[in-house]
Amino acid sequence: MSRIGKRKLTIPEGVIATVSGRTVQIKGPKGELAVVLPLGVVAEVGGSSITTGPESKDKEKFLSPFLGLANALINNALLGVKEGFSKKLELSGVGYRAKRTEKGISMTLGFSHPVDFEVPVGITVDVEDNTKITVSGIDKQLVGLVCAKIRELKKPEPYKGKGIRYATEVVRRKAGKAGKVQK
Repeated sequence: MSRIGKRKLTIPEGVIATVSGRTVQIKGPKGELAVVLPLGVVAEVGGSSITTGPESKDKEKFLSPFLGLANALINNALLGVKEGFSKKLELSGVGYRAKRTEKGISMTLGFSHPVDFEVPVGITVDVEDNTKITVSGIDKQLVGLVCAKIRELKKPEPYKGKGIRYATEVVRRKAGKAGKVQK
């Protein structure tokens, strides 16, 4: 059985978890999330912990990766409703700017027009210094997806490093034209 799938998840203070069928409902101070478990995986709430396991012992070897997946999804939901998740993006380039609008953010990325990005429900976007974007929410997958979609609008290029990148990302730079080779 998977090591990650075996671990007991402790329910933090102020968080309530309930299991009904294949759905685990988690309510906390920041919001509410529902995790749908893969087929063949069951979850049990006992006291202040949650455990995952296979429905039947004869399919344990086949379900091992799914046990780890279910455990990780439940853990992300527990952390999300308690603390939340956030990722930071940076705009680098001459004239690259972002500003907050009613529906999301509007960015100037070197195109002939500003690019508007509509933020989905459950995600908050903050813009600071016109070049730093912070995406936050309780759903880890949705936060990562929104960041990836924003970054996809203008990926960092390797010659000057212009574009949208994660705050921790290091862009490998290329030398460019090396000049004429002498014979």
